[in-house]
Amino acid sequence: MAKTTKSAGRVGAYVLGRGNFAKISAVEGIRLSRRADDDFKDFDRRGLSADERRRALAKRFGGKR
Repeated sequence: MAKTTKSAGRVGAYVLGRGNFAKISAVEGIRLSRRADDDFKDFDRRGLSADERRRALAKRFGGKR
């Protein structure tokens, strides 16, 4: 009987950077609007955390509740 070994590789989510995500999306014909691209560049410039980015996007696009 052959021994099986478990891979020591990373298990879970794989995170793509913005550049790679843009390349994959372009194949599907999906592109960010100019406004969204400007927003993300502004988030980078201001050094916002992921949580701060989510709040800013929810405030802008989340609608009224």
